[in-house]
Amino acid sequence: MQNNAQTSKAVLDRYMSLPQGTRVQATYIWIDGTGQGLRSKTKTLEGKPGKLEDLPIWNYDGSSCHQAEGSNSDTYLHPVKMYPCPFRRGDNVLVLCEAYKYNKEPTKTNKRKDCLAVMEKAKEHKPWFGIEQEYTFLDQDGHPFGWPKNGFPGPQGPYYCAVGASRVYGRDIVEAHYRCCLYAGIKISGTNAEVMPAQWEFQVGPTEGIDMGDDLWVARYIMERVAEDFGVVVTLDPKPMVGDWNGAGAHCNFSTKAMREEGGMKHIEAAIEKLSKHHDRHIKAYDPNEGKDNERRLTGAHETSSILDFSSGVANRGASIRIPREVSAQGYGYLEDRRPSSNCDPYSVTMVIVKTT
Repeated sequence: MQNNAQTSKAVLDRYMSLPQGTRVQATYIWIDGTGQGLRSKTKTLEGKPGKLEDLPIWNYDGSSCHQAEGSNSDTYLHPVKMYPCPFRRGDNVLVLCEAYKYNKEPTKTNKRKDCLAVMEKAKEHKPWFGIEQEYTFLDQDGHPFGWPKNGFPGPQGPYYCAVGASRVYGRDIVEAHYRCCLYAGIKISGTNAEVMPAQWEFQVGPTEGIDMGDDLWVARYIMERVAEDFGVVVTLDPKPMVGDWNGAGAHCNFSTKAMREEGGMKHIEAAIEKLSKHHDRHIKAYDPNEGKDNERRLTGAHETSSILDFSSGVANRGASIRIPREVSAQGYGYLEDRRPSSNCDPYSVTMVIVKTT
């Protein structure tokens, strides 16, 4: 099988070092019709954009992204956030966009528009989020990266936060991604190897309101783009390997101003009570297939709760909602919703949490 990593990145550097003059390359990024895939294309601007208004609305073939019919395929990209580009550097930028149909209505998978409206209504409560994005590296044949081709690695136990070539696979990709996120101004707060070999996690946050969804989607784009350079596939499948292997989630840490202040525990407990009454609604919002993906992960095993039941507890990683022990001890802080799947839409997750609580 041809591996795209066989192209020489050293040869590419020869061309990327050429001066580009005063013109700028803007990479427009959007969510496709699957609700989890990312697409991008590049536009030349005549100069460095100083604000969003300097970025024009653009269009693309929505029929090739599961978002339109071929007979009426023009779909429109509205820039909403701009980041320094860690790949082209200089004045070049990454541009996160919302997608709109020909009739100016948001596409079905454009959850950002509604999320922004919810966050604006709740801004006096200063909702903070931090999402722990788990993911798995695969070879291009779909086999987990670093795993024996004719068997399995040893059982889980030595891989979480591990060190050493026999236990850690793909650290150079992780380090490259981390540095790119820092360069782009994404509020990345950490990373670690996870329980299953070839599985990793990075954390984004705390961020306020709509910034959580924006930063996480762009961090995912950067991860895909970095892994592409290494010839490695990134999957956000919540259960990439059947059997006695951990799945992948996107645990969402949440707090309001009242929760973070003295006496905040009563507000945390009130939020958990409200969440308990809307379990099914949240499960449908926590993966792009309305819970079908999470069914394979939320089994009650491998540090998960059951998808069928709501539960909460202090320091309990088998609960739907975990209250960290230090939060319980000090009486204020935040809660962790452990139900969102790794391939969730963070706009949907943060929006439904705010609406419920």
